[in-house]
Amino acid sequence: MSHEEKAVEVEDITKRYPSITAVNHVSFTVDQGEIFGFLGPNGAGKTTLVRMLTTLIPPTSGTARVGCCDIVRQPEEVRLEIGVVPQALTSDLDLTGYENMDIYGRLYGIPYKERQERIHELLQRVALLGREKDLVATYSGGMRRRLEIARALVHRPRILFLDEPTIGLDPQSRLAVWDFLRGMMKEGGMTTFLTTHYMDEADELCSRVAIIDAGRIIAMGSPAELKSSIPGNDIISLVVEGRAEDLAGSLKTLPFVHRVTVEGNDIHAAVDSGSKNLAPLVEQAGGTGVKITSASIHEQSLEDVFIHYTGKTIREEETKKVSFLAGPGAPPGQR
Repeated sequence: MSHEEKAVEVEDITKRYPSITAVNHVSFTVDQGEIFGFLGPNGAGKTTLVRMLTTLIPPTSGTARVGCCDIVRQPEEVRLEIGVVPQALTSDLDLTGYENMDIYGRLYGIPYKERQERIHELLQRVALLGREKDLVATYSGGMRRRLEIARALVHRPRILFLDEPTIGLDPQSRLAVWDFLRGMMKEGGMTTFLTTHYMDEADELCSRVAIIDAGRIIAMGSPAELKSSIPGNDIISLVVEGRAEDLAGSLKTLPFVHRVTVEGNDIHAAVDSGSKNLAPLVEQAGGTGVKITSASIHEQSLEDVFIHYTGKTIREEETKKVSFLAGPGAPPGQR
C-alpha cells in the first residue's frame, strides 16, 4: 500500500528514559478506516506510544507518519488530522457540556453555524442532549467519557486516538461507550487507534490487535487470527484440592493437551475439543489423588494468547492516579 492508503506508519520507534525503555523498536502500520487495538498490561508502553504518535513527546529514535505527516518534522500538521481522548478525564468541571464542546470547536476554527450543528449532532449521538447545559461536575464518569469522545470528534478528525477509553467505568458505562464506538465503526471512513488492557474490549471492537509487553510487540493480527495461532481450540479450567502442580505435570502427558498453567488451586489446560476430552482429563486426575471441585470449558481468548506468548496473565490493576498534564506516559520524575 502507498502512504495514502495507510493512516499510521510506525518505523522502529523507541522511547527511552534514564531508568527505563518504555517503547522498544516498535514498527507497524494501520490501514485507513480500521479500528486498530494495542492490548497489554499497565506499564507495557501503550500510553507512551500514543503520546509519541500524537506529538506530545518526541521519540528517542525512529519515527512515524500519522495521517499526512511525520510526527517529528510536521507535528502541527499531524495535530490538525487527529482527535485524542487521553486516559485521564480532561473535561472542565466548571463548564457545561456544551461549553466544553464549543471551546474545542473554536480552537479548531470551526465557523459558528457549522460548530452548533456539529455539537448538537454529537451530543445526540452520545445521549447527552438535555444535559448539555449542566456543569460537567454533575456528570457521572461514563457521561464525562462520552462527552470527551464527542469533543474529540468536533473537528472531524481523520484519526481518533483512544487511550484506555473505558478504564475505571462501571459495566453499564463501558457498554454505552462500546455502543457509541460500534456506531462510528458502521459509518466507516475514520481510523481509530485504541489502547486497552481489557481483552473483551479488544476482541469486541478491534479489526486488528497488536499485543504489547515490556515495550515490544509480541503478536499482531485479527482477534480470530491471534486465537487460531496458538495450539488447542479450547481451555479446560479446573479448581482442585491437593497438589495442583502434580496434576498439571500429569495432564501435560496427554496427547490432546498443548499447554497447562497453574495459578494457586486453578489449572488451565489448552486442549483440542474440550467437550470431548473433558472426561479423559478428569480420569487422568483420578490417578494423581488430586480432587477436582469444579470444571469449566471455554474457547481460547486473547487472554490465552497473551499467556501463550508471555507466560503470564494480564492483571487488571487498580487505576493509577495520573498527572492532568502529563498522564501516565512518563515514569515518575520524567513527567
